[in-house]
Amino acid sequence: MHTPSGTSLPVVPVPAPLAPVLPSRYDLPAPGAGIRLPSDTLPGLESVSPGDEDSVWLHDALLGPHSADIVRYLGLARSTGGPVLDLGSGAGRLAVPFARHGFAVEAVDRDGPALERLENWARRIGPQVAGLVVTTKADLSELRLDGDYRLALLAGAMVSAVPPQARPRLLREIASHLGAGGALALDYTAHLLPGLVADPQRTWAFQVPRFDGIDEWVVARQTFDLRTMSERITYYSARTGKLSTERVVLSTDKWIVDGEHLAAELHSAGLHIEGRRRHRIDDRTESVLLVCRTDD
Repeated sequence: MHTPSGTSLPVVPVPAPLAPVLPSRYDLPAPGAGIRLPSDTLPGLESVSPGDEDSVWLHDALLGPHSADIVRYLGLARSTGGPVLDLGSGAGRLAVPFARHGFAVEAVDRDGPALERLENWARRIGPQVAGLVVTTKADLSELRLDGDYRLALLAGAMVSAVPPQARPRLLREIASHLGAGGALALDYTAHLLPGLVADPQRTWAFQVPRFDGIDEWVVARQTFDLRTMSERITYYSARTGKLSTERVVLSTDKWIVDGEHLAAELHSAGLHIEGRRRHRIDDRTESVLLVCRTDD
């Protein structure tokens, strides 16, 4: 999972630890009691640091609701052809399926252990898949590309992990390495600013799907800072095994993406928005998918 480096977000006061939600045999907080029980969309870990084995299951649970985007991105790749550039690839959620479908993929992430998981996954499938994947350890804020690509991906809301001051340069770098007719596809969470003013803190509760005998429940506290257009999510996790219960706290800092500013930055980079797909999360939030083409 890509993590910004060299960037200091303002310190956001972390609330006192919430009592983790217990398994379903106990009473859960009712919707409307300040806790949201989401069905298919959860706040993400785009820039959690550091990535380690303790966060693997939580990463997978948070990215799982977005797995349908693999089909959309594969369809786009079939229209553009490869090679494919997967930026903020993490452990290969997109890169490995793309390679399985015959696309050459360069997977870029600053998290070395995540790239090792990607490589091991590709090798387990077989040499044909492993041979189509190249991994590059790099920070997106300082990215320098060498190759040429037909499709670049900033999937899983990775654009929100890039500091606003670094985003225009990143978009120019991507555009300069896309071939004629090439495309950049990205998605992000769009918030209605009046809604953030009215409700700058949100709380989510969910169970992490695990298959290793551990029962894990999480309460996530989401705090927005409109002054800096930044966001912090703190995850309070309770993991119950046969003999003990472990409590883990993780946090992630990211940026609130303004759609108009992003469109202007894409235009300045030599990209135009060819398609836009919106998915409403609630009455104040939606997920937006953009497909951008190079200006010929």
